[in-house]
Amino acid sequence: MRPDTPADHITEAERLLRTAAQYPEDHEPLLLQAAAHLELAGDRARATTLYDELLNAPGTEHPHLVKALSAANLWEYGHEAEARALIDGVRVAAPQEAAPWEIAAETLEAHDELEAAHDLFSAALHLLIAPGEEVPYATQSLLTGRHRVRRLMGVPHDAWDELADTLHTAAVPLDELHDPKRLWSLGSSDPGELRAEITRLRAELGTYRTALSRPFPVAVLHWPADELRELLTAYPSLGSEYASHPDHLARLETALRDLQAAGTPNLGIVRGTVPSYEAFAASEAASPADPDLLPQYATTLAARGRAVPWPPAKSGACWCGSGDSYRECHGGRVE
Repeated sequence: MRPDTPADHITEAERLLRTAAQYPEDHEPLLLQAAAHLELAGDRARATTLYDELLNAPGTEHPHLVKALSAANLWEYGHEAEARALIDGVRVAAPQEAAPWEIAAETLEAHDELEAAHDLFSAALHLLIAPGEEVPYATQSLLTGRHRVRRLMGVPHDAWDELADTLHTAAVPLDELHDPKRLWSLGSSDPGELRAEITRLRAELGTYRTALSRPFPVAVLHWPADELRELLTAYPSLGSEYASHPDHLARLETALRDLQAAGTPNLGIVRGTVPSYEAFAASEAASPADPDLLPQYATTLAARGRAVPWPPAKSGACWCGSGDSYRECHGGRVE
């Protein structure tokens, strides 16, 4: 059952903090989850403390995401100037992942800074979407957010709005969901308007439920060559799962493409390490030599925020770590 009351959220935050202490390699994503629960519990000051801890820690993997989340939290309890400074920092840094942009832009939108939100959404899309390439799952929400803001601003559709409409799969079109006049229908006594609003709300609820049912990517487990060598040396019985490292990489790409063809959204890859895998096996009171443990390990890493979205941009670096572009490496091998 999901946490519902402030006390439930505090309890979940404390559990996540204990887990972070137990698994220091997953410290960052676990602290971010704990901070989110503290925000939901109304303890925004303590959430800020966690964000500051991450921003001041050496080796934070996603500092721009932390800044955006911290800005959203700070603005909600009266620290607007600090929030704006953090959002400006995200814009200047121009991160290559969608989440910091989306959070920063939605923060501006939530506080009626529509033009600034529009500019931030647009800057992100210029940076992250390459002409002619597939729009990554994580980036699609930037298109949706920009579409929503533009409807609120009352400006006509452009090419990106049309792309957002194309990618939208719910029964109710985006134009209708983002209609700024919708609020008027909530006070209407016209049965037809009320029925239409109920239909729109059901469409939105379906979208939210889909997102909540998969809060982290469907991820496959990638072993770098040295880690796979160490794994098979320690647990030779797992050789039945991995014929060779090139075969392992090819199977991952094929599996991901099959999932994509089946309509599975939000796909990702998690990187395995032998010490982390052995610690996971110990926590499950299971043998690392058990092949049934491998998919559970992958799911756990994804739940801790360790997944890298797939597919990468064709011109971006391949997920396998070869140093080649995805187009030149695995992106061009399986058609």
